[in-house]
Amino acid sequence: MITIASLVILLPFLAALTGLLGSRFPRRLHHVTPSATGEGGILEADAPRADAPRSDAFKVNVDTAANHRAAWIAVVPTAVSAALAIWLAYATWAATGGGGAERSAPVGPGGQGTIDGVTAAFTVIETGSVPISVGLLVDGLAASIAVLVAVVALAVQIYSVGYMRGDRRYPSYSSFISLFTSAMLLVVYAADLMVLYVGWEIMGLCSYLLVGHWWEDRANSRAAIKAFLVTRIGDVGFLFGIFVLGTAAGSFRIADVIAEVPEMSSGTLIVATMLLLAGVAGKSAQVPLHVWLPDAMAGPTPISALIHAATMVAAGIFVVARLYPAFLGARPTLDVLAVLAAIGMLGAAFAALAQDDLKRVLAYSTISQLAYMAGALAAGSRSAAIFHLITHGAFKALLFLCAGAVIHAVGSNLMSTMGGLRRGLPVTFAAMTIGFAALMGLPPASGFFSKDEVLVAIEHSLSSGPLTGAAALLLYGCALATVAVTGAYATRAWLRTFFGQRASQIQAQTQPASMSTPVSGAPHTVRDAHTPVHEAPATMRWPILVLAVPALLLGFARVGDVHWDAAVLSLAVALLGAGAVYAVWRSDPLADPARLLGPFRAPCEQAFHVDSVYTGLFVRPVLLLASLVVRADGRVVDGAVRGSGRATLSLAGLVRLVQNGNAQLYITGLLAGVLLIAAGAVIFR
Repeated sequence: MITIASLVILLPFLAALTGLLGSRFPRRLHHVTPSATGEGGILEADAPRADAPRSDAFKVNVDTAANHRAAWIAVVPTAVSAALAIWLAYATWAATGGGGAERSAPVGPGGQGTIDGVTAAFTVIETGSVPISVGLLVDGLAASIAVLVAVVALAVQIYSVGYMRGDRRYPSYSSFISLFTSAMLLVVYAADLMVLYVGWEIMGLCSYLLVGHWWEDRANSRAAIKAFLVTRIGDVGFLFGIFVLGTAAGSFRIADVIAEVPEMSSGTLIVATMLLLAGVAGKSAQVPLHVWLPDAMAGPTPISALIHAATMVAAGIFVVARLYPAFLGARPTLDVLAVLAAIGMLGAAFAALAQDDLKRVLAYSTISQLAYMAGALAAGSRSAAIFHLITHGAFKALLFLCAGAVIHAVGSNLMSTMGGLRRGLPVTFAAMTIGFAALMGLPPASGFFSKDEVLVAIEHSLSSGPLTGAAALLLYGCALATVAVTGAYATRAWLRTFFGQRASQIQAQTQPASMSTPVSGAPHTVRDAHTPVHEAPATMRWPILVLAVPALLLGFARVGDVHWDAAVLSLAVALLGAGAVYAVWRSDPLADPARLLGPFRAPCEQAFHVDSVYTGLFVRPVLLLASLVVRADGRVVDGAVRGSGRATLSLAGLVRLVQNGNAQLYITGLLAGVLLIAAGAVIFR
């Protein structure tokens, strides 16, 4: 099993190296004119990408042969990796749930904090204190999440072949996706916290490179930098949390750490888990480090699907699940997690309800759904959180890829330029309907079953569980309210995209550059409403169709665990929110149903001005301090250097008056000196 897991990780990594180093040779550049490409360098004149920058740099010198090679280099190893991950998950299931025997790592007394799985260390790095064990761990948790990562990554790679066609930097783009996939798989299979941290940081680098893929657009580059810096803030705490756990356990091996959890003091566990929680909040975009995720929509749409469904945002939830015994031993940390999850799930849902950018709706939806998973973990149910993580990965990847197909057809991210697309995009309409149904928790879609387990776990925490009464009550109330708001914003997006009529000759508006939440990509040219829309190319349709299957049917794996009383309540609340939006939309199909928010709409649209608060509290003071440092450096440090130079030049000027090469002046000075000496000798004799 360890050998197979190694191959699952190495194949995308080797694809990344090969794609970066070898896909462009031999070079055969083709000059692609704007008339042949359309916006962003797509080789289809009638299929502009709305999130591509309108730069002439993307319309010339496209090496189509290199792009073709890069596609094969990216897709084939990822496909093999996905097949191996599926086989490994089946083998793990057969060894545990199928009646087979599997070796178990001896990780703790009394059955607390045990990990049933296969683990192996390839080498041990001596550090002088706590050694680092380079090894992998394969258990049910790792195997299931690895399937999600590999399958979504494969779908994104295939989808990108059509979506990024004609992009001159496609080889590096596909290589970074492969590296991203390999890094996430390393996080999933890592048996040592330091090895996990390596994959954790590589993902941060890849997200920076991919979000800023079209760096010529200033909004894209700023979004990439923002994502990198915000997640780095959380990663500082995450690294120190690893140090605290590793030092207390005497080992960074995950199995050893969990085995030592019963022996650790509550103070140690609280400090360690609070520090880890900072990294989790950064990677999984949870309050208060959630602000980078909506801005990450500036990157290509397939990257949004990868980040929001299977890699970065899933990593934080996975780490909490992996180290769950440590969090269970730190009850105050779980209370903090519950409060942050409650605020995040409801706040992000309201923000999604007011957005006009379709991708930003899905971005805030991701924050909200991840908060559901965090709430389930805080309530004491790891299985519910992981089940919802897997189903969410399927239907959210589906929604993002469908959104890419819609944007591909319309030429804009904004729902105000859409409408009535169900006739022109029947496949995308059916698939996105499945995705929205899963997001809302409507049967028989997968989200119905996984959200039911989450809500039941949170409900049980009211009477028993690790949370205090106030935290549990807040979490449960916000969870039910979020169900209603989720039904509202999903219905609004569905209606505004596929029903009604398209507005004619609407020019998509971008947000001012001064705002901290730019619309994805550069200014868009929206197609005329009379221009017929059509489905995306086959390379984009097939991943959508494949992902629609698990988004619809994956929940039936747990159909026997449905709690029908809670499920009926959740369904009724979701339909209540959906019905309210439908009634408002029906009264005026051309108006935005978000008007039901009334005066509350403006703060929701700006995500409650959290970015503005951060700008006032942190960004401006740092910029002011930086300007003071620059001024001090220019006037004090550099001023002292320049002043000493000017003093030297002035002194040299005085000396120069004496040493000017005039012989008469020298003789006159000599005689004057002799006279002074003679006079002095006579006077002071």
